[in-house]
This record gives sequence, structure tokens and C-alpha cells, in this order.
Amino acid sequence: MRRYRVAFALVVVLCAGTLGYSYVSSPANAAVSDYERQAELPADERASVVPARENVTVIAGHGMNGESAALVAFSPNGEVLYHNDSYHGYFDVDPVKGTEMTVEYVAEHDYEGDDCDGKCTVSVVERLNLTTGEIERVYSRVIPADRGANWHDVDRIGENRLLVGAINTDEMYVVNTTTGITTWEWSTKQAYPLSGGGPYPADWAHLNDVEKLHDGRFMTSLRNQDSVVFVDPQTGVQENWTLGADGAHGVLYEQHNPDYIPESRGGPAVVVADSLNDRLVEYQRKNGEWTQTWVWSDDEMKWPRDADRLPNGNTLVADTNAHRVLEIDEQGEVVWDANFYAPYELERLGTGDESANGPSATAADLQSHDAEAGDRETETAAVAGFTPRKVTNSVAFVLPIWMGFTDIAAALILALTVLAWATVEYRHSSLSVSFRWPVRLR
Repeated sequence: MRRYRVAFALVVVLCAGTLGYSYVSSPANAAVSDYERQAELPADERASVVPARENVTVIAGHGMNGESAALVAFSPNGEVLYHNDSYHGYFDVDPVKGTEMTVEYVAEHDYEGDDCDGKCTVSVVERLNLTTGEIERVYSRVIPADRGANWHDVDRIGENRLLVGAINTDEMYVVNTTTGITTWEWSTKQAYPLSGGGPYPADWAHLNDVEKLHDGRFMTSLRNQDSVVFVDPQTGVQENWTLGADGAHGVLYEQHNPDYIPESRGGPAVVVADSLNDRLVEYQRKNGEWTQTWVWSDDEMKWPRDADRLPNGNTLVADTNAHRVLEIDEQGEVVWDANFYAPYELERLGTGDESANGPSATAADLQSHDAEAGDRETETAAVAGFTPRKVTNSVAFVLPIWMGFTDIAAALILALTVLAWATVEYRHSSLSVSFRWPVRLR
């Protein structure tokens, strides 16, 4: 019996040690604490915690289960300029036109008011002055659903008008923030069958991005239909402009944050975080069709959800499940990166909103780099709509900040070992114990 106990103890110590080491050494876990700690110091006592880069970089992190979500800004020298973790999730963040240090962001928190039946969420748009820390509430709504059915993107299209992408209703709409009146709306249900996408009505289209183009059209991302869609505000969807198709995973696979690049900057083109393909990709419109002109990924990339083309041709990236942000130059080299828990979107102030001033891949002669091209092409099997890539990314999404797949194995082995040890101890002890019913019946 003694040798079994020694073996069990060794396995327990090894697995517990693996988990403990991952917890204390996780770069993302350390970054969360470090950024928060630095923000509490006086400005003249803060140290550089990320590599220096020209201009201020603002990052929105959505967190998980209401934890570790944060909006953080880094100064050009790499110090923490601003930190806020008062919301349960941060998503879109945009610079405010005509200002140097003011942004508007989308955030959410749980809501349990008397006007909520069950679980509700409040989605908000707020304006933040990074210099003074002053915050102004611009617009908000109570969403009659749990987190995940909120707003991921809201774009300002006028002095008092916002274009809102509403996941809970699978629609985009324009609202006057002064009156609160909706002045225009479009529903995905007007153009797509309910049989496609995700489960209806829980998470059917997952409309996660909106953008008004210079010609007056609206572009939106229907994540669960694997499509970037162009909508004329008068006539509806322009089907011959749609990029991707439901289930056409070789083109797009549950994408996020597509940015439109017009002809004046080498387009028409769309640069997009092709999330479940674990890559960044750009498509150029040629002869009425979309052609892939650029792709980038590396061995670390896991579920990217933002890719902004900067004026110098570099691309700024939020790599969500790899817990990092990075900047890629024209040759495909990483020239800046930082650890950050579950980043959703980021902006480099002074470069324009998202990809507003960036060139197309063709115009900038960007070099592609696709580390996982072979693995991606061979992944075709799907069970109940889930491919191996979707399963691994879904698991990674719900793991604690410090936990990787090696830690999952260690945790499972630890649990099984403890269970087996307890069983062996019980059976061994029962061999020397007898039981007699205390009452004899005649």
C-alpha cells in the first residue's frame, strides 16, 4: 500500500506544481496586475511596462465572466497612461474626431433592476478624456439578455448620431443621442434565412461590427453567417458585394472588425480579423469579385478580433486568445507587442479611426505570412457545426487567464489521481472493518 501512496503523492505534487507555475508565470496574468498597480502610482513614479511606440495606444479588453476586463492606455514611452476596470467588458474604442486625447468606447455591466425580468445587461457608450480622466455617458440601453447579447461596436456618424450594432436583436440602427429616437434601422432577418447562422434566437447572426462608408452605405459583420455585408440604407443588402458565405470557412470563419479601404487608398478592399481561421486577411475587389491579396498569422495566433491598417502600412492587431496585442510591418515582421488579457480592440491615436487612413495591402505591397496554411486547409471535419479549430478556441476562451491546454491536462490528471487515491484508501480500509446489522429479526 505504501508504494501506491508514494506514486499518488508524486503525481499530485507534479500536477499541482505545473498548475502553480502556470499561475505565477503567466505573462497575461502578470500584465493584468502590473498595469493596475502602475495606474495607482503617481504619474512621475510609473515605469515603462510595454515597448515604446509613437503615439498613445488604447486597448479594450472584454475579460471573462466579469473579471479582468479593462480599458488601458499606454503613453508613447510605454507607461500606463490610463486604466479602468469598472465594467464587466470593454469592446469598441474609437478616437473622437477633432481631439487628440479623447476616445469613445463601448462597455457593459450586469443589470438587476426592477424593470429586468431575469438576467439583463446594460450596454453603454461613454466619452473619455485620457488627460483628465473625465467620463461622459453618451448613450445606453438595458439589454433584456445575459452578457454576450450586447453591443460590440458603435460608430459615431454625426454630432448627435450613432450607428449601433445590436447583437441581441441582430440589427443595426441609427439613434439620435439627444432625443433617443431611432431614425433608421436594418435587421438581418430581412435578408437571411433563420435556418443559417447560429441557434435562433439565442445567438443567430451575432452582428458584431458596423461601419458607415464614405458613399453612404453601411458595412456590417455577421459573425455566424461568416459574412461581411454591404447595405444600402434605401434598398437593403447589395448581394453582389457580400464577402464570404455561411459555412464557407475557407473565405471567412466567424470574423470580427472588418475595415473598409476605399479606392483612394488602393481599394476597394476589406481587411478583417478572420477569427476562427486564426489569421488576418485582406480581400481586394476586382472585376466585381473579392480576391484575397494578403494574409498573416504566426504559430501563436489564436482568435484575433481586430486588425487596423495604419497610415504607414503597418497593421495593429488584437489577438484575443493569445492574450497579446501586436504591430506587424510591411514585411510581415512583428515590430511591437505587449501582453494583455483578452484584448478585443485597440487604437493608435493620431492615425485615424481604425483603418481610416491606411492603404490597402496591394497599394502598400504588404508581404503575406501564413504559418498555419497547411493545417487550416486540412481541417474540414465538423460535428454539429463545430470544427476542431472552433472547439479549441472555445475552450481557450473560457479558461482562466493563466491556464493553457497543458494545464487542462494537468488538472484532469490531478482530479483523476485524487479520486483514484481516495478509492484505493477506502477499499483498503474496508478490508479490516466489518458491519453487522444491529437488530436481529425473528
